[in-house]
Amino acid sequence: MPQMHDANFSGAITYICEHNEHGAMGVIINRPADLNLDEVLKQLDISMQVDNQPIYAGGPVQGERGFIIHTGSPNWESSMRVSPTICLTTSRDILEAIGDGKGPKQYLLALGYAGWSEGQLEQELKENIWLTCRANHQVLFNTPDTEKFESAVSILGINMAQLNGQIGHA
Repeated sequence: MPQMHDANFSGAITYICEHNEHGAMGVIINRPADLNLDEVLKQLDISMQVDNQPIYAGGPVQGERGFIIHTGSPNWESSMRVSPTICLTTSRDILEAIGDGKGPKQYLLALGYAGWSEGQLEQELKENIWLTCRANHQVLFNTPDTEKFESAVSILGINMAQLNGQIGHA
């Protein structure tokens, strides 16, 4: 929302991967970092035979840890299904498969994540800090980074220029 002044999240689209009674975890999907896939794979001594892709700044928590949001099945060492068509993986074996051109059809790699403690995200939602919409495959994997925010907001039928952070507050 317009009143979000936290530099970590202002204008960010966060794909929520887990939300339960213990808290929530998500990955920011529209902030490319100053790093590319070939650089990460070189650092890990993994050869690369695929097109280079940007790496995203996934959030302020554990910025050195990689999170891969991808299509397909959770067939990797450390994977979990997020939705019927999307998984989240954090293990090296998926990076090796991506480097060999045998990884998931579509993927997004981020360093770090966004986390909320028990009840924190719910409170922020009550305070109208976040806009929420269903995850959209097109926005996640096929929309240019500079257009992801507007595309996600348009799913809600909202024009951001018409929003005011003070509406609804007495």
